[in-house]
Amino acid sequence: MKKQIQTISFGAFFLATVLLLSSLMRTAEALVLPSIPVNVTAPEHPVLILDAGHGGEDGGATGVNGALEKDLNLSLTRSLAAILRLCGYTVIETRTEDRLLYTEGTKKGHKKQSDLENRVAFTAKYPDSVFISIHMNTYPTPNCEGAQVWYSQNAPASKEWATAIQSSVSALLQPTNHRKIKAATSNIYVLRHAAAPAILVECGFLSTPADCARLCDPTYQKQFALALCAAIFEKTATKS
Repeated sequence: MKKQIQTISFGAFFLATVLLLSSLMRTAEALVLPSIPVNVTAPEHPVLILDAGHGGEDGGATGVNGALEKDLNLSLTRSLAAILRLCGYTVIETRTEDRLLYTEGTKKGHKKQSDLENRVAFTAKYPDSVFISIHMNTYPTPNCEGAQVWYSQNAPASKEWATAIQSSVSALLQPTNHRKIKAATSNIYVLRHAAAPAILVECGFLSTPADCARLCDPTYQKQFALALCAAIFEKTATKS
């Protein structure tokens, strides 16, 4: 219990601190971040591979308001990347625009497989990394809310990262969210084949009107990104 209180306190303190930076996000993204090279000389922290799910002709889930998952994934991931870079982290983004990552010349019908393979390839290219894939959830009935984190079973650290992310989002942003982290099943390709610690964050349910409205709100997206960042700060600060 004491450790949980300390964790929440640390997260709350960090969140309050970074909120001061969030007001500068728009200016930083437009003027500062494009000129900042990726920092590849900070061995004290793992490389953070941020993966905005779907893209291009693959829209992912569609919200009850018509919003496309691919767009929300990218928007939230871009916010997270900007905050982390401002805090000195090495960040690699699998995509920064509306496109799939299939190899040029890939035949129709094989593009999605090529896209997934190319996303996973980042984990082999950066072995000292953590892979964080951002997605939005959906369900047949509109009564599900809240984030849930899946983790790869290829590396023990994946479960630790999933726990940190799930706990931070629940404590700082979704206090009624009591979902548990889950081990990735065989149908989550990027987690099954990742060569580094890897998690997939389902940020909420586009099939539920209230959750969908929040996920489409730019302010909420930044708040969610900050909650993720708080977990990353705690995780890397306590890394042995």
